[in-house]
Amino acid sequence: MSRNVYVTGVGMIPFAKPGASAPYDEMGALAARQALEDAGLSYDDIEQAYAGYVYGDSTSGQKALYKVGMTGIPVVNVNNNCSTGSTALFLARQAIASGAADCVLVLGFEQMSPGALGSVFNDRPSPFDPFDAVTDELVGMPDIPLALRYFGGAGLSHMKKYGTPFDAFAKIRAKASRHAANNPLALFKKVVTPEEVLESPAIWPGVMTRLMACPPTCGAAAAVLVSEGFAKQRGLKTDVYIAGQAMTTDRPSTFDSNDMMRVVGYDMSREAAQKVYAQAGIGPADLDVVELHDCFAHNELITYEALGLCPEGGADKFITEGDNTYGGKVVTNPSGGLLSKGHPLGATGLAQCYELTHQLRGSAGARQVEGARVALQHNLGLGGACVVTMYRAA
Repeated sequence: MSRNVYVTGVGMIPFAKPGASAPYDEMGALAARQALEDAGLSYDDIEQAYAGYVYGDSTSGQKALYKVGMTGIPVVNVNNNCSTGSTALFLARQAIASGAADCVLVLGFEQMSPGALGSVFNDRPSPFDPFDAVTDELVGMPDIPLALRYFGGAGLSHMKKYGTPFDAFAKIRAKASRHAANNPLALFKKVVTPEEVLESPAIWPGVMTRLMACPPTCGAAAAVLVSEGFAKQRGLKTDVYIAGQAMTTDRPSTFDSNDMMRVVGYDMSREAAQKVYAQAGIGPADLDVVELHDCFAHNELITYEALGLCPEGGADKFITEGDNTYGGKVVTNPSGGLLSKGHPLGATGLAQCYELTHQLRGSAGARQVEGARVALQHNLGLGGACVVTMYRAA
């Protein structure tokens, strides 16, 4: 990256269950205003904006941002499945790093429907056709909804390959609930035990219970990115900067490895993380805090290994020894993650950015990771795309 890029403002609204939220444009506008206020800037200062969402008509980004200002700037609408918010962040960071802009607003929002994710356009080929074909062969279970089948199958693959016990996923969900209890923006704050997770209704007996899956929610989050020169000129906060960032997509191994972990993006995650560690010149042992894509407890478990937080096959030991929480090696998902906030697709990546920015500022309240200086963000979308971002305290 040719120029340092700073996160000078962040905003996030509480996520809500489908049907209980404001419309997407109101949520998006509120999050954008919060990020601008946190940055000490007005919309007139913004040179470009990137708006991420999945379930919405084209130019929904303009609909949300026009409530904040109408200044004629470029507004780019971004859709990249569950990694949409971080893809918008990736594009905004590139714009500043390249010198194309000095002050960019990134917004993510989603107004979702209840129930499992499904396809909207059923009159044309689905981008998931090749994923479904492999999953049919490796897993079967055609009656289980798409995402549950993918990620449950990935967890089952890990169990078979490494002898990982079923309760490892329950321990992850219980950890998420303990973290969420300290987060006023988490939707699900009730602390649950691993036993309660295991006793919740079975979605896939022996593989997944209801509490191991994140629900759809509605919400919005935003960030303002600036160049170092712009920040100094305007006297803005420069306490958090992006030290490395990479975006990856699928390689042939997704489909020809006969491994559900790779179908759901293990290789994308690993490659993106390795690129970021190389860019930043530091490795996973140097991380203090991580927000990773825990759409299911199963994906959190395999992502520990993909990001290098523990050796391959070592996730169960990592969990059992408490290395994924306060007092351990690296605090994962101090916000409570998607398992506790839900997963409004376009907003998720910016919500992760919000959390990690506050962690590095030292303003995360009761969920503060003591002495946090290096943070990693992981945002994954099937289809596929993965964005990994490293933030550092300046």
